[in-house]
Amino acid sequence: MIQRIQSVYLLVVTILIIICLCSPVGSYIGSDYSVSALTNLCLTMADGTKDYAPWALFVILLVVAVLAFGTIFLFKKRMLQIRLTIFSTILLIGYYATLVTFIFMLKEESMTFSLSWTVCLPLVAIILNWLAIRAIGKDEVLVKAYDRLRSEERRVGKECRTRRSPYH
Repeated sequence: MIQRIQSVYLLVVTILIIICLCSPVGSYIGSDYSVSALTNLCLTMADGTKDYAPWALFVILLVVAVLAFGTIFLFKKRMLQIRLTIFSTILLIGYYATLVTFIFMLKEESMTFSLSWTVCLPLVAIILNWLAIRAIGKDEVLVKAYDRLRSEERRVGKECRTRRSPYH
């Protein structure tokens, strides 16, 4: 199962999302140069207090990581794999919408926001999800073609057997 390219894509998506979960998203810089760090779970103010308002970002990424990892093991159910990967991609797009909402919601008048490099990881995960969907689709087409050939061979085999039968 892991030797298929889509499994590798989905495993890399899982790893990228876990890295994104554990890393800061960015930081707010106040007019007095105080820095407040925004992670996917909380906003840590310059004085050390924590505001857990952005917990939804953490939940979205956690669901995407679990979905991507679980989808690897559904290799016999390719259409379900495609649906779950599409759902995961939609969740990642929703993550960006939620992130932008929280950035503007938690920002005060005199603060500027500086993004971290980890914000690009969900975008890379979206691209890898798209590649996985394409590879899973190719597998599905290949399996259907193989099944069609097998059924044709069975049909031709039956015809040959009935011609050789002494009773026909």
